[in-house]
Amino acid sequence: MGARLSDKQKKKIIADYSITENYSATAKLNGVSRTTVSRVVSESADLDSLLQQKKEQNTADILAYMERQRDIVCEIIGKGLNALNDDEKLAAASPTQITTALGTLIDKWTMISGRTADTVEEDELSKSLKELAEGLESDDK
Repeated sequence: MGARLSDKQKKKIIADYSITENYSATAKLNGVSRTTVSRVVSESADLDSLLQQKKEQNTADILAYMERQRDIVCEIIGKGLNALNDDEKLAAASPTQITTALGTLIDKWTMISGRTADTVEEDELSKSLKELAEGLESDDK
């Protein structure tokens, strides 16, 4: 039987697991077995709230970083949109690539605007994009 873990070691295992969310990775970080990590994690009563707090903090950190980098992020998005709108690149792209890009743009746009694609009433642009995508998919077959 191995040595007992101190409270400090258990807290470190829980903290590492909250970051990795992986028993094996946490075991390697702490020089213990995967089974030990599993046992320590299962014995932790407040782990679920700790994991939720960590996820919320990670999200907040990413959003704060992106806000600080707003000008660069907008420039990158602009370049990406210009590349997607380049006639030569569009002509060279497969129908699958085009429909995937269109689908991603539409999904993200509706998500940002607070609407889902299923509940949004189709406007003329949406209808024409959908028809274009269906036509390209049929050409791809």
